[in-house]
Amino acid sequence: MSTKIAVIGGTGLYAMMGGFTKTHQEIINTPYGEPSCPLVQGKLFDKEVVFLARHGFTHRLPPHKINYLANIWMLHKVGVRQIYAVNAVGSMNPSCPPQSLVLPDQLIDYSWGREHTFYAEDLEKVVHIDFTQPYSEPLRKTLLQARDNTGLSVVENAVYGCTQGPRLETAAEVKRLQRDGCDLVGMTGMPEAALARELSIDYASVAVVANWAAGIKDENISMAMIETALQQGMLDVETLLTEAIRIGA
Repeated sequence: MSTKIAVIGGTGLYAMMGGFTKTHQEIINTPYGEPSCPLVQGKLFDKEVVFLARHGFTHRLPPHKINYLANIWMLHKVGVRQIYAVNAVGSMNPSCPPQSLVLPDQLIDYSWGREHTFYAEDLEKVVHIDFTQPYSEPLRKTLLQARDNTGLSVVENAVYGCTQGPRLETAAEVKRLQRDGCDLVGMTGMPEAALARELSIDYASVAVVANWAAGIKDENISMAMIETALQQGMLDVETLLTEAIRIGA
């Protein structure tokens, strides 16, 4: 029996890729409140796959208002063991221009005030998780094999900096991120990755570069610019994820 796989869609990816056969859609109640949206379940290559729109189907939830605990608990409840998370990001790395696909291998969390652990109340003892490597290496290897199979250009290492949002960063903040060693900046990578680790779910990010981060180029950032980059980038994401699911365990 194949492992149940989840795709969490971010900005620009609100529906499952072609070839996905939807079997049902359901609202699942959680101990942590309401998840972002109903869970879409179905099959792709005879594998059980579920899709969750992180921001809701109509992109109604800003990054700091997403109920990450409810989302990840819901996926665990239905038996998901692997998560491919799609994240729209800005780039500070010349090797990662807009429309690029990037597989982060490290992250730095700058977000604040988000519920970030399942182990906060009624504990017999404090729970610590090993988060040295925040992303699942087996899933990253599957994505890299999918890259090779499809011929897509995918950058395989980067540091993701997670900021609070929903505003974009200042030029000075981006300089600080660069000094800290970040290549990418996004708003949804945490606490999602850590919550998946707490529930022993393999988790990998596919980051789509939507724009140069603030101050990297001598131009203001516009939503039109972001939408144009994401339009092509998400087509490549669908190709990559479809192949990763096909060849994965």
